[in-house]
Amino acid sequence: MINQATVKLRNITLGVGRPKIAVPITGKTADEIGEQAQKIVTVKPDVVEWRIDYFDGVLDAGQLTQTGQQLRQILGDIALLTTFRTKGEGGELELADDGYFKVCETVLQGHFTDALDVERFHDETAVKGLVGVAHEENVVIIMSNHDFDKTPAADEIQSRLTGMVELGADVAKMAVMPHNANDVLTLLTATTKTAASVNQPLITMSMGDLGKVSRIAGETFGSALTFATVGAASAPGQIPLQNLRQELEDLKLN
Repeated sequence: MINQATVKLRNITLGVGRPKIAVPITGKTADEIGEQAQKIVTVKPDVVEWRIDYFDGVLDAGQLTQTGQQLRQILGDIALLTTFRTKGEGGELELADDGYFKVCETVLQGHFTDALDVERFHDETAVKGLVGVAHEENVVIIMSNHDFDKTPAADEIQSRLTGMVELGADVAKMAVMPHNANDVLTLLTATTKTAASVNQPLITMSMGDLGKVSRIAGETFGSALTFATVGAASAPGQIPLQNLRQELEDLKLN
């Protein structure tokens, strides 16, 4: 079992016990988002990730804020992570840095989210500034990097995760694409070593079918959150929530 710092996210704590489970919302309209949320709350995941890059109104501050506040009401006590995933990291919409940070600032100003995903490889000064604003608003920063083509070397994964913590991330996240079993082992090894050396929780995963084992073994290797599906998936290799809950229970550490 990996010992690491914890982060409070509404009514859950990341970094202790079994990995918490997040479920994505990927609706394109406010109605679709509401319908997905109503379905998801009945199965009570730990976290809902609202993928706002799927939302048709994401670039309209008024629509984004209104829909976010409506979503917050539907979710009740379930923690909300809001994410704009750019096209280059597997998202739905191409957006330059200025637009990306404007959307993130709108999310913070809307006071509906508990956590904000911030991609690591944008302008570093702007990233630091956004982290500062989020912390003033008591919003948790999950800083992320996604490689849909390959699995970097273990030392590179460690370097990226450590760099996120140095930039002020409350939680550092990295997802990679494996091409063989050794790639999955590389991700798990890097996770374990990084978890032993930083003071923030980590979220890591190896994607696709090859990487599914990484989505259920976080308690052993040091990943604090995993992603499941209730309906549409937002990344390759996500496991249905009901199945994932049982698998995490089977692998729990006493």
